[in-house]
Parts: sequence; structure tokens; C-alpha cells
Amino acid sequence: MDSRNCSSKLVEFFIVGFLDFEAMQTPLLLYFLTVYILTICGNLVLVLLIMLSPSLSTPMYFFLCNLSSLDIVYTSVTCPKLISIFTTSNGRISYVECILQLYFFIAFGSTEYFLLTVMSYDRYVAVCKPLYYPVVMNQHVCIYVAIGSWLGGIVASIPIASVTSTLDYCSSHLINHFFCDINALIHLACNDTTLIHVVIFIQGVVLVLTSFTLTLISYLQILSSVMRIRTSRGKYKTFSTCGSHLTVVSLFYIMVFVLYMRPPSSMSLNQAKILTTLYVYVIPLLNPVVYSFRNESVKEALRKKFKSLLKDKGL
Repeated sequence: MDSRNCSSKLVEFFIVGFLDFEAMQTPLLLYFLTVYILTICGNLVLVLLIMLSPSLSTPMYFFLCNLSSLDIVYTSVTCPKLISIFTTSNGRISYVECILQLYFFIAFGSTEYFLLTVMSYDRYVAVCKPLYYPVVMNQHVCIYVAIGSWLGGIVASIPIASVTSTLDYCSSHLINHFFCDINALIHLACNDTTLIHVVIFIQGVVLVLTSFTLTLISYLQILSSVMRIRTSRGKYKTFSTCGSHLTVVSLFYIMVFVLYMRPPSSMSLNQAKILTTLYVYVIPLLNPVVYSFRNESVKEALRKKFKSLLKDKGL
């Protein structure tokens, strides 16, 4: 395409969202609004519960608190804008806002890779090296690792966001997605996008594949240790917990590989848009349920806080 018809100084984009699904506007609005409210409330309750319950002052729940806080801000990067598009039918977003949305989306997504890897290692040490656990996962280490995970995500998003901001965009400014997704922006670019594809691939191998491999190794070591447990009850309890964790983690990484580490022509933007809803909204909703609310310690702490609240109210 002739670069003279393109402009790198595009003032704004228009996010299509799901406006092309005319007959489904109200059901989709209710769906995304419900998912967003449940995600915020579920994760916020978990954060407050962990912060206020002395019985949950352990490394595992410290990292869960970080994961829940992350899921709140991660979902909030895209969902309020999507809900606004449903209610106003106005998908306008400025060029600067679009790049910032992309930056924070990648930053918080990258932070989740780091946190999931750390959490799997925490469980590995707790199950496989219990005598070393208080030393290896002491308070200072946990704080440093958590800070490193957040900073790592912030730094990891810089290359892709920077390269994307240098692209020239063609006459069309319609983003066929529900947020400023990297693949949708690449689709609009009218100059060579080889560099950004290379950056995405390198980051995918270095960050995503490495994180997934380390997480998988940790859980395999845990399952190997579980097999040596003599009591069937102990095996079932650990298998149930680790199995559900590994299922959610695997779903998270599979979505990343399918959506961002594939040939550009292998999936249409509409197909990617629908699959991305699972990655962006469903998994953050599942995290507090799978990681915490199925846990007896969390349920007991929740019961105590609820009883304490009723007592304070004189009920």
C-alpha cells in the first residue's frame, strides 16, 4: 500500500468492539458487566481477607493477594472501555490512550507470567522441600520477588509498546477488537511489520515459554512427590488442589500461545476477538475461585470474619 495514504500521526482510533453483533448488544453488555463486577468483587474480597486474617499470613497467600490485585487492574485496563462502547456506541479512543492501553495490558499480562511462576515454585518448595520452606520463602524474599514481578512486567511491555508506537497507520482507523490489541494494530499498519513480529516472537520465547516451562516443571515435581504419599486422602487433596491450579495455568498459557504466537493469517480477527475474552475476562474470574475459595483455610477465615461482622452488628 502506498505510504502516502498513511499517517503515523493518527489522532484517534475507533474500537469496533462487538458493535457488529447488533442483535446481541444487551446480552453481551449484561455478560461483560456481570463478569467484571464478579471479578472485581471476588478478587477484592480475597485481598481484604488475606490482609485482615492473621491465619493467612503465609507466602502462598501473600502471592495470592498480589495475583488478585493484579487481576483487578488487569481487567480494568479494557473492561470499562468495552462497557462504555456498549452503552454509548462510541468506540473512539485517542492514539495516546490506545498505546497506553496496549502498554498496561502487556505489562499486567507479563506480571502475571512472573507471579504464576513464583507461585508454582512456592508450592514446589512447600511440598517437596518443607524443611527448607521457612528459609527459602522468608518474608524478605517474598517481598523482593513480588516487587520484581511487578517491575519485570512493567519493563517487559516497553519493547512491544515502543515498536507499535512507531508504526504508520493506513487510512482505516477501525480496530476490529474490543481493545487496542497488538494484532489488531498490526493489521492496520501500512509499513513493514517484520520488526514487531520478531519482538513478539522473542518475548514470547524468552518470557512466556520460559515461565510456562518453569511452572510446568514445578507442578510435575509436586505431582511426583504426591505419588509417594501413602494415604489416599493426602494424595486426593494435593492432586485436587494442584490439578485445578495447573488446569487454570495451562488454559492461560494456551490462550497466549494461540492468540499471540501464531502465524498472522491462521485466525481471523473476529475469531481472535472471541477467544481473547476467555483470556482477558474469564481467567481473572476463575483465579480467586480456583486458588483460594476452594481452600479450607480461606473458607474458615471467611467464616470467622463473617461471624465477627455479625457480632459487631449485634446480630
